[in-house]
Amino acid sequence: MENIHNKIKAYLGRTPDFFEEIIIEDERKDGVSNPYIAKWNATDKPKPTDAQLDALSSQATALENTAKIDAKRQTEYLSWQQQFEMIYKDQKNGTTTYKDHCDKVRSDNPKG
Repeated sequence: MENIHNKIKAYLGRTPDFFEEIIIEDERKDGVSNPYIAKWNATDKPKPTDAQLDALSSQATALENTAKIDAKRQTEYLSWQQQFEMIYKDQKNGTTTYKDHCDKVRSDNPKG
């Protein structure tokens, strides 16, 4: 089951603690990954069936794509020091460099 973590996030509607609350293990067969839910300690919903998780494939893919976009945006926004420098210079010079930079990052990496 690919994207099992994202399927679980979609099923619960939140990100669980994958170290304590929900434990995923991988049973490899002939070198092929076969992740499964080894322990389900979530109290807000019962453990889903494989069919329920499979039905969430498109939502899991959307979550994965959004995470990729978020990671790319985070890199492109630059460090907080560089952002503060842009803001300082904008205030000092009456420019919009910081706003323009943020708008470009968002337009280059749309969230669908």
